[in-house]
Amino acid sequence: MDATLKKSLQKTATQVRIGIIESIHSAKAGHPGGSLSCADILTYLYFAHMNIDPKDPKKSDRDRLVLSKGHAAPALYSVLANRGYFSTDLLLTLRKQGSILQGHPDMKYIPGVDMSSGSLGQGISCAVGMALSAKHFGESYKVYAVLGDGEIEEGQVWEAAMFAANKGLSNLTVFVDYNGLQIDGSIEEVNSAAPIDKKFDAFNWHTIIIDGHDFDQIEAALKEAEAIDKPVAIIAKTVKGKGVSYMENNVNWHGAAPNDELTAQALAELNEALKQLD
Repeated sequence: MDATLKKSLQKTATQVRIGIIESIHSAKAGHPGGSLSCADILTYLYFAHMNIDPKDPKKSDRDRLVLSKGHAAPALYSVLANRGYFSTDLLLTLRKQGSILQGHPDMKYIPGVDMSSGSLGQGISCAVGMALSAKHFGESYKVYAVLGDGEIEEGQVWEAAMFAANKGLSNLTVFVDYNGLQIDGSIEEVNSAAPIDKKFDAFNWHTIIIDGHDFDQIEAALKEAEAIDKPVAIIAKTVKGKGVSYMENNVNWHGAAPNDELTAQALAELNEALKQLD
């Protein structure tokens, strides 16, 4: 990857993380851990890969994205705001009465949101439907979905995976945000779906394993996916709470908002990281 582009993406992802922390602190509620872990994936998709236009969010040939792990909405909102779909000022209205930015993404009100989501396991089915529609009508757009590793414990995920492979949906790429933690503890303690790659292989998908915080690997995986004539699952190993030291790999930050002091610490760390990229 071009060094200038990589640095730009790293800066943007850090700004996205700042937006995540600020919005959740303002709301006094939200899911910081899983939002921070998928920030790099969403940043790459929206700033370097997908065919989209913030000035025309409903254009017919746009690529679609479904945030199947809808509780990570603060990450999607921060990416959309930084990409120009709406003002970053709106991030501070997260979960507030009258705001378009509620706890889960709502396609009816939020520019750039292609599918309402939040009920775990259902988002991938919506993505499969979009990809099937594109194939049926000869449309060129691609469909992307982001799932949680805890989410794929849901049986509906595997029904959708079976259907996607059976219909040859090569225009569908799924990222699994594999941070190893879910609301009740580690994936292994709760109900591990490992080995995730072999499960997708068994459902006749092409699987790729990457570091979900490495833009070079994200780029390479997406290029590989474009050359494959079947649906692709990118298993992205990530760190829950990435970028904020006290949140990293700490399950307690799955669904808790930091207080004023901890917010100040998080923002200081992220702003220092941003400074280091200048």
